[in-house]
Amino acid sequence: MSPAAPPRVPATALAVGAIVSVQFGNAIAGSTFSEVGSLGAATLRLVFAAIILMAVIRPQVRGWSRRTWGGVVLLGLGLGGMNSLMYLSIDRIPIGIAVTVELLGPLAVAVAGTRRARDLVWVALAALGVVMLGFDPDATLAVDGIVFAAIAAIFWALYIVSSSRLGSVGPGRHPPRGVDALAVAMVVAALLVTPFGAAQATSAIVSNPTVIAVFLGIAVMTSAVPYALEFVALKTMSTRVFGILSSLAPAAAAIAGLLVLGQVLTVLQVVAVGAVIVASVGAVAGARPPRGGPEPLTEPGVVPPPG
Repeated sequence: MSPAAPPRVPATALAVGAIVSVQFGNAIAGSTFSEVGSLGAATLRLVFAAIILMAVIRPQVRGWSRRTWGGVVLLGLGLGGMNSLMYLSIDRIPIGIAVTVELLGPLAVAVAGTRRARDLVWVALAALGVVMLGFDPDATLAVDGIVFAAIAAIFWALYIVSSSRLGSVGPGRHPPRGVDALAVAMVVAALLVTPFGAAQATSAIVSNPTVIAVFLGIAVMTSAVPYALEFVALKTMSTRVFGILSSLAPAAAAIAGLLVLGQVLTVLQVVAVGAVIVASVGAVAGARPPRGGPEPLTEPGVVPPPG
């Protein structure tokens, strides 16, 4: 008798694992803000993630067109803006709330240009959720934290649009591998954010060298692990299903905030988070495929990250 094949982990479990890894990595990063600063933490995360991905992936960039390079730079801009602004946000408001507001970015992309009443319902539900966050009598949220998360949502939308356009580079050419585009975009993101957080990061490392080990772990949790899980999951899962599962990011972030940072959300905040999650799931599940437009690359790092 031949030995039984090892059980295969379901793609949905891998996708959820990627989401959980990212959010717990972000929560651990949040616990270092008093020592490193939010922008210092963003810098260390992106720099170490770029080093790891470049070393592991060794991207093949020969033959990339000017258009491809432009798309990768935009992808890096999306990554850098999204990560740095999210860290600024979770330094001021609970991480579960920050990721909830950030989720408005992919939701907006999913319903952009729609005229269907059903999609407008999802937009209204998401808006209601955000409004509830601002009118909770049991909690006061820092306005700048909400603003930073909202701008991070714009950069997440830019990331999604840029990755989709990289899927079509013109006749006679092949799109870059998703992992190659990701590695180079991560370098771009690190270069963009480093000038703003280098001083804080350097000061923290000089005073406590163990910070390096901490952020190497964070970089693995928020980059290497989730993208590896995505790579396996997307072999049998459509990007639409992955997008639906990514809508669970606020719930994962709220749990990470509770367990790592001791952040307890009020009842109304939990209801608001749930409303935005439902709206995102509905919008992504009902989104129409593009007509004649570029399809997003179904490789790790080019699928919208879960927060």
